[in-house]
Amino acid sequence: MMLARRIINIFRPVKVTKANVYTLNAAKRLDGKRIIVTGGTGALGQAMAKRFVAEGAKVLITGRNEEKLRQLASELGCEALPFDVTWTEGIDTFVAQAIEKLGGIDCLVNNAGISLHESFQTVTPEGFDQQVATNLKGPFFMSQRVLAYMEQQDIKGQVLFVSSETGETADIRPYGLTKAAVNSLVQGLAYLYAKQGIRVNAIAPGVTASAMTGFNADENLSCSYNVSGRAYLPEEMAEVAAFLLSDASGCISSQIITCNNGNTVNARWK
Repeated sequence: MMLARRIINIFRPVKVTKANVYTLNAAKRLDGKRIIVTGGTGALGQAMAKRFVAEGAKVLITGRNEEKLRQLASELGCEALPFDVTWTEGIDTFVAQAIEKLGGIDCLVNNAGISLHESFQTVTPEGFDQQVATNLKGPFFMSQRVLAYMEQQDIKGQVLFVSSETGETADIRPYGLTKAAVNSLVQGLAYLYAKQGIRVNAIAPGVTASAMTGFNADENLSCSYNVSGRAYLPEEMAEVAAFLLSDASGCISSQIITCNNGNTVNARWK
């Protein structure tokens, strides 16, 4: 009898979770803005670049996969410039080339990031360094160079970081630790550059459909980690990012906008 019950459970239909996503009609909120998006070949990078272009921005995507980068740039109608953000020695040259392609820089989106999904016990020095280099060191020095350019040119621009909900909680993995550091950096830079009219913010997504999380936007989005019961879509995050880069959010700086329906709220009844 027990065996029969197990067989029934195995073949029980799986509940498929989908998402209804609503976005604003493109209204040229980013008209004329020149935007760099790192990690441009990933799901979120693509969604943001697509949204920014629709809103009137001139966009340059960057990443390590040159072939995929060129293909996406052609599809999205944007510029492409291959670059690995962990190569900090090359950032000055990259920024100079990006300025030439875009005619300047108004916004930098530090989106490139990796997670090796380890446990505390399985973290290696090599994996630790790799995540720090991609998630923190690269964005730090990319921002340093772009912000110096904005100051020199008196550009009242924006820097947007892609953090994570893990940056809002205690963590014992390099990924979460780097995102907590990113959140601190966002607030520090926002305060440092406030008087120059430069704004610095972050979006902190919950589990979002991407190669890194293993969720496919076209398949079952059921996700027990999220209080919403589903994984989020890159397009949802891109909508928030577009608002933060627009002049409509001109009074917002130093904020980490956590996009997870309150999943990380420290409620005592959880």
